[in-house]
Amino acid sequence: MKKILLVTRPIAPPWDEASKNFAFTLAKDLSKNENLELHLMTNGVVSELPKEIIQEQVYTQSQNDFDFYQKIRSLFFQLKNKDKFDITHYFFTPTKFNSFIIKNFIQNKNAKSIQTVATLRQDLFSDEELKNLMFGDLIITYSDFAKEKLLSLGIKNVERIYPGIDLENYSPKETRVKNENYALDDFVINFAGEYTRLGAMDDVVEAFIEVSGKIPTAKLSMAVRVKNEKDADKKNEVVEKLRKNNLLEKVVFHDDGKFNMADIYNLADISIFPVQNMRGKFDVPLVVVEAMACAKPVIISNIPILEEFSSKENSVQIEAGNVEQLTAAILELHDNPEERKTLGISAREYVKQNFDIKNVSKQYAEVYESI
Repeated sequence: MKKILLVTRPIAPPWDEASKNFAFTLAKDLSKNENLELHLMTNGVVSELPKEIIQEQVYTQSQNDFDFYQKIRSLFFQLKNKDKFDITHYFFTPTKFNSFIIKNFIQNKNAKSIQTVATLRQDLFSDEELKNLMFGDLIITYSDFAKEKLLSLGIKNVERIYPGIDLENYSPKETRVKNENYALDDFVINFAGEYTRLGAMDDVVEAFIEVSGKIPTAKLSMAVRVKNEKDADKKNEVVEKLRKNNLLEKVVFHDDGKFNMADIYNLADISIFPVQNMRGKFDVPLVVVEAMACAKPVIISNIPILEEFSSKENSVQIEAGNVEQLTAAILELHDNPEERKTLGISAREYVKQNFDIKNVSKQYAEVYESI
């Protein structure tokens, strides 16, 4: 039996951070594999985890940003236990600091290491720096886009495995009837993005102001985390703008972490992801894939990194930063319920073929058993 440590941010509620959510789902699906002993780094005891998974209570906090004290706890645990595991599997975007520490102090030369790299920060690092950030015996990317980049840098030990989601949780369900924030005839537009990153927030608000003038029943669902002071300031700015336009009562903020994202997607009629860039975001943003899995039509920017998994068959593509196109796409979907239904069905089918956690976990099991 191979002992495997999954190195992540705190595995604990709130379930609002993609890398730990994926590790959590992956571990649950692999927990019955008799050849693997899985260890997760948690904040306290997580009741949702199967008994077969060993919970290492490393962290003392799991809210908001991953602060310096929690990072030190993580590194100290890895250092203290580096001889305990056959495989250490890292689920985070590498930086100069954490890669240097792991390579020089934590990595056990008698064990194997895997890096699942959700994105390459080409906006921050040169090609040579990117190469130096890769230390695993195997590098797993979320996208072919990232895989091809690493191969072009001469890194050969690269494999692409898409992130997986639980299609039983993320599935079409009727949740509107029991929700006090939305009426049955509301046209709900969901945005699950960022306040200060990705360049989408101002476009979302501007488009909603335009849409509200033409769709009286329009409501905006904002499932957006407030992770730090900058986010809090931006939220205050957004609230003030909505108030000035007499639209604050038409917006519902889901940002306390006390919700199931599958319910949020299912409350909506459509989901939007009109980002201008993907700096700091995973190559495959799970908020898009999860909405697709719930059979929701998605409006998405046509930037290259997103075109790997979005097409005219499973989503509506718009030019990044084009508020007029975003507004027009929302109005088009509102006026054509059959188009919404067709897109939603195609989107879920696409996710079933590419992002089902059951298939993804089989790929990871093969990796663990062969490395």
